Amino acid sequence: MITGAQLLEIARSFQLEGTPEQVDNLGDGFINDTYIIRLSGSPVKYILQRKNTNIFKDIPGMMNNIHAITRHLKKKIEAAGGDPMREALTVVPANDGKLYYVYEGEYWCVTVFIGNSVSYDKADTPLLAERGGRGIGKFQAMLSDFDQPLVDTLPGFHNIKFRFGQWDETLARDPQNRAASVRDLIAEVESRRDVMLDFYKLIENGQIPLRVTHNDTKIANMLFDKEGNVLCVLDLDTVLKAPCLYDFGDSIRSYTNTGAEDDPNLDNVSMSREMYDAFLRGYLSEAGSFLTGIERQYLPFSARYITYEQVLRFLMDYIDGDKYYKVKYPEHNLVRTKAQLKLLQSIEQQLF
Repeated sequence: MITGAQLLEIARSFQLEGTPEQVDNLGDGFINDTYIIRLSGSPVKYILQRKNTNIFKDIPGMMNNIHAITRHLKKKIEAAGGDPMREALTVVPANDGKLYYVYEGEYWCVTVFIGNSVSYDKADTPLLAERGGRGIGKFQAMLSDFDQPLVDTLPGFHNIKFRFGQWDETLARDPQNRAASVRDLIAEVESRRDVMLDFYKLIENGQIPLRVTHNDTKIANMLFDKEGNVLCVLDLDTVLKAPCLYDFGDSIRSYTNTGAEDDPNLDNVSMSREMYDAFLRGYLSEAGSFLTGIERQYLPFSARYITYEQVLRFLMDYIDGDKYYKVKYPEHNLVRTKAQLKLLQSIEQQLF
């Protein structure tokens, strides 16, 4: 376990506007470890993250992606009269000029902390959902003319053919002998395999285009201002060239769920149609300028697709012995699976 003295040493390895005084744990993310850096005699703060190299195999490539994306966003924001320091992430280089610092084999990165802001674990009003939709649509719209290459930091991310390959291999190994106890859940995954593959063919043959997308647009990755508008899109580790439908679908999975992602009480879980309609309205107000007809047609299905993928991934990780997602207790991934399946069923009942 890393010590406070080590965290301060790491913080001092970045080009900060002051001397680090304290580094505290921040949040409880699934993938990366996140801390806040406080400076001596200064209100300026920074976010320090230890990147998960078990998941992200090319941290330098990922940070180059983030740096290129945020520079593009800042130019657009500044041209529109906005505040680029608050409306886009700012990557802070290490003392050697690199966008990361390696300490005992682990990769660390820093961004400027954006204060006077609000974050949410879930959307609790249609107005918040509508504004969230507008924020994601605006993010995509500002990047619609981004033409630089991006490193594929997560090969196969949201690629259901790739996920089925992992799934089949995991079921064949069944390393924890858990598959027999979840046969009903495995059957739920298998019953939808063909329809998910049919959708993915539209991406493979180019009917659904690739764009610059976030790929992890749950509401927790949005920073809001005090008036409730999306201020900044966070956690750009997963920015890739991909269908914009992935962003919409993942947003619906997050914004419309009446329960928690890992809610043990399935009676709490459903898709709120009111929240769906609100998010869609906000999203189209910004994204409508660039969406093609087939993209519009498959917006509802994208919610089904992404939620299904999450069911598969939570269940696969449970069968595999909880190697990917952080868990708080032995059955955590199983509870997540059941909650996401209930949400999927609600989406299917209401939209199809």
